Amino acid sequence: MDHLKKSGLVRWGIIGCGNVTEVKSGPAYKLTKGFELKAVMRRDLNLLKDYAQRHQIEKYYTQADALINDPEIDAVYIATPPDTHLLYALKVAAAGKPCCIEKPLTPSYAESLKIYETFKDKNIPLFTAYYRRSLPRFEQINTWLKEHKIGEIRTINWQFCKPPSATDLAETYNWRTDAKIAPGGYFDDLASHGLDLFIHHLGTIKNVFGISLNQQNLYEAKDAFVACWIHENGVTGTGNWNFGASEHKDVVEIIGSKGKITFSVFEENAITLQTNETTMELFIEHPKHVQMPHVENLKKHLLEENYTHPSSGFSGLHTSWVMDKILGNLS
Repeated sequence: MDHLKKSGLVRWGIIGCGNVTEVKSGPAYKLTKGFELKAVMRRDLNLLKDYAQRHQIEKYYTQADALINDPEIDAVYIATPPDTHLLYALKVAAAGKPCCIEKPLTPSYAESLKIYETFKDKNIPLFTAYYRRSLPRFEQINTWLKEHKIGEIRTINWQFCKPPSATDLAETYNWRTDAKIAPGGYFDDLASHGLDLFIHHLGTIKNVFGISLNQQNLYEAKDAFVACWIHENGVTGTGNWNFGASEHKDVVEIIGSKGKITFSVFEENAITLQTNETTMELFIEHPKHVQMPHVENLKKHLLEENYTHPSSGFSGLHTSWVMDKILGNLS
């Protein structure tokens, strides 16, 4: 992608301008120096026009092919539900353009592998929007780990649960709990963030085992999950996710030989470093546009030398493998 480095500008198009692009991601592509958000695509013309006008986007399309093949679009961000990621990603690859895909990369490891191999064979940059890898709050945890603040890392545990929503209880349609789009329901949408972050902190997962089921029968997708795993470096991990519990809980503990680090993946809580000598609490606020650091790192990867984005197509693929193992879709 030397031509992008020479121009110093990447003109982006977004496929799917729903809620995630309103504040979390879309504005970040507009505000990052060296990037221009030039076009958006949505099938509903009225909603599309409204989005383009409010965000001051020059071009808008109701057909993804038109955006992908627009010669004035250099790169594409796919922000649709995961069941369409494969379809659009292969079209972007055929057009020879860098691509960032919302997480999870796809609903399955097999589809994720197809996307990854296609971009790899064409030597086209591919990224996954696991933006927590780039957030300062979680980078501080990485710093503590690299500085051996808790000694040798032994194990990690995540407890996450939440009550069913009003939508769940009303049995109203929600694509996030449609097994054809998200086989793991909210697990696909939420647990993937944490598991990907743990891989970023602790390295590749060597093996993983899981149990998943539907306890509530409120929707087609599964709603209860437990897992255990081991990283390549010998660190062990366990997780418990339940979407029909009586309380909200989001607690991660990384335990080492000399202390532990405690934090939440989603809750706005301080991160805590506890050792035999001291306890430190540190609150690092997320930016208004939470994908801003992620998008700024995309700019570094595409326009600067000697920088590799922390959330690549390969890392997204590995997270897909972990998810499918927990869901029992891989032997």
